[in-house]
Amino acid sequence: MLLFDRIPMPVAVCDVYGSVLLANPAMAAEWGATPGSLRGRDVLELFRPQEATQVERIAQALRLRHRSRYPVSVRWDAADGVRRHGELTADPVSDGPDGTTALLVLVQVLGECPDPAGPPAPPPVSAAEARILELVASGATTARTARETALSVDGVNYHLRRMSTRWGAANRTELVARAYTLGVLKPGVWPPRVTSAE
Repeated sequence: MLLFDRIPMPVAVCDVYGSVLLANPAMAAEWGATPGSLRGRDVLELFRPQEATQVERIAQALRLRHRSRYPVSVRWDAADGVRRHGELTADPVSDGPDGTTALLVLVQVLGECPDPAGPPAPPPVSAAEARILELVASGATTARTARETALSVDGVNYHLRRMSTRWGAANRTELVARAYTLGVLKPGVWPPRVTSAE
């Protein structure tokens, strides 16, 4: 039992239906739980198979009492909020040739799953809005922004109001902060620059 607890990879012993009988600390750590709290959980609910046919193949092999190693590609959302992928291997084990079969389940963590959507694209801004936003973010007054964009003061205020309404900003400081948060303004660049404009 001591050796089982010291294995650094997630390991569990399950019944033939996939219900966890025993889990090691590495398995429990993936779920931010204790080993005992995983008892009775379905291992295929914890680690989601990528192909249902893999699971059906294992079930059929177990019904025929085949003794082989059966790998399944899986994904799961770990306790730290990171989606991971790996390979779950189920090995039938028993105390004797006619004994009740259990499954020794090992999970090899292969890495984190990339977000298929990637980061959201920043909201579009017009060329005039982009220039106004860059100037305001650099500390320019409304009068200076109007001079440098060849707009009237009212024209600058109109564009600022429109962006503030779209992004739910109460004032210019919040507007600039939202622009950085939304990815409209490039972080770490001075003078401020918009990532792209229509």
